[in-house]
Amino acid sequence: MKKIIILSIIGGIITGVSIGIFLAVTKDLPQIQALEDFTPPLITKIYSRDNDVLAELYTQKRYRVKLNDMPTYLKKGLLAIEDRNFYEHSGLDLRGIARAIIKDIISLKLVEGASTLTQQLAKTIFLSNKKSFVRKLKEAVLSIQIERRYTKNEILELYLNQVYFGCGAYGVESASKIFFGKSVKELTLAECALLAGMPQSPSRYCPYNNKELALNRRNIVLSQMLKYKVIKKNEYEDALSEPIFLSNTFISKVNAPYFIDYIKNELEDVIGYDLLYKGGLSIYTTLSFDLQKIAEDSIASNLEALDKRTAVSNAQAALIAIDVKTGEILSMVGGRNYSKSKFNRALSAKRQPGSAFKPILYAYAVEKDMPQNMLILDAPVAFKGSRKGEYWTPENFSKSFSGEITLRYALAYSKNIPAVRLLDMLGVSPVIEFAHNLGIESQLNPTLSLALGTSEVTLMELTSAYAVFPNGGQKIKPFGIIEVKDKEGNLLLAEKLEKKIVMSKIGASIITNMLEGVVQEGTGKRSSYLSSPLGGKTGTTDNYKDALFIGFSPSVAVGVWVGRDDSTPIGKGETGAKAALPIWIAFMEKAIEKSGLMYFDIPDGVVNVKIDPITGKRSFEIDSVDALFKKGTEPN
Repeated sequence: MKKIIILSIIGGIITGVSIGIFLAVTKDLPQIQALEDFTPPLITKIYSRDNDVLAELYTQKRYRVKLNDMPTYLKKGLLAIEDRNFYEHSGLDLRGIARAIIKDIISLKLVEGASTLTQQLAKTIFLSNKKSFVRKLKEAVLSIQIERRYTKNEILELYLNQVYFGCGAYGVESASKIFFGKSVKELTLAECALLAGMPQSPSRYCPYNNKELALNRRNIVLSQMLKYKVIKKNEYEDALSEPIFLSNTFISKVNAPYFIDYIKNELEDVIGYDLLYKGGLSIYTTLSFDLQKIAEDSIASNLEALDKRTAVSNAQAALIAIDVKTGEILSMVGGRNYSKSKFNRALSAKRQPGSAFKPILYAYAVEKDMPQNMLILDAPVAFKGSRKGEYWTPENFSKSFSGEITLRYALAYSKNIPAVRLLDMLGVSPVIEFAHNLGIESQLNPTLSLALGTSEVTLMELTSAYAVFPNGGQKIKPFGIIEVKDKEGNLLLAEKLEKKIVMSKIGASIITNMLEGVVQEGTGKRSSYLSSPLGGKTGTTDNYKDALFIGFSPSVAVGVWVGRDDSTPIGKGETGAKAALPIWIAFMEKAIEKSGLMYFDIPDGVVNVKIDPITGKRSFEIDSVDALFKKGTEPN
């Protein structure tokens, strides 16, 4: 009687423990129906305005392929090396499990896997990679459920589309493209064997990590295929002698990388990381692929030439191009080499603009009804400083003086002293307010040296401010994203233009005309041969630390900066006209070609008069220039 009671108690304990283990294993077990709804992270694509793919964003790069479209060698090779009894078992290989348990007991830890493809699929989709007895039991329960609900071919197809092959390749199609640069349906026997052998240890057998190890693993798969009569002896020998030819597409090149970073940063704040990187979105941008290529090539070639002139190779450059009518960013280069420095100097670097700030000052003067032939004195001057007995004496770059000259001439030849005199006349505070209205967001120091561009700004700010002039006084906030669509093609986001009138059409046309004078007569004359009306301004800071050229055609505004990140001099004589303007010219040639010949708008209330650019008087001499005036302010 005692024995019966003891056995009953032991049986109860075993039953209770078994029920407890079963409840522990099945608690929170995912519903197997989730396989039908399982959607792997999708690839988001970023397009240029010409529909070229600029970049792909993803956490796991996958392409779905039907089982019938996969080579027979691949399917049979995988089964030969991973799960020979796949079509016979019910999700678990009991003999394999028994062998694994014995080895695990001997080693006193979980070593042997004994996983069928079904178990691997269950683990891939539903469970973690952490080795534990509970996880293995959960894996077994899920595998049996999967086998009951799906056919063998459906399970095999799911597995081949989900499994990780190493080196960022998820699924057979992605692996085929990354390793061999072609679709899975085009693979040879040897290539199929290479892929079939990788899931066991993806990182170890990735051919980019260890080609010799990958080759050995491939040959083991081939020998297994021969052993189980999947292939014939001659096929085996041919495949065995085939070397591994890897595609160079593994190193995926992102076009316009600085621009892509800008797009990603913009969207992460709006739609979030998960949707951006896993949602399979289509992002349509404003960037012109052709113009971007010209910008990158021009910067590369001109910086190489600069290196030869200065014997120093760490100069950087940035370029931003904006459609003046729409605000669309057509091109963005944030530095010389993205792989070496991801810092975007077009958007984030704040540098002194030098004389490239002067057009903002002169634009405000024009708005205050100062005609461009107004005379201003170019002669030595001293201004009182903030401390008693302190004086500031600005100097011209040329160290010479021209006496009384017109505003047009002073701007065209970038005279410093007339610019400071003009700022003193107009007042610093209203000029700063005007600059902010144009699009300068950075803080500007309220001193007279502001006229010489001593307050730091970004290239984007300065270029967008210049874009106001050829756009008739209308400011449009620059943007890079046209629209974003979800994986079904539904519209998620669309750009809404932010427009604001910040100066009069008359004032905008007059300052545009004055900046044409810089190109035709002054420091930007090197670009005067281009077959389009152009305006712009050079900028050079003290000791040649920064070189700029900001300019525009009737359709596009382009800003170029050249300098060094540590603010050391670029090189003796490396002015905006010498270091930055050649990059601008190369880009603008292509931009003009794409847009066709256009002209700046001349609104009602403006008259064109030929004047002497120095005296400002009417002139019909050969060196006279066409100057625009508000009606009633033109010279008699």
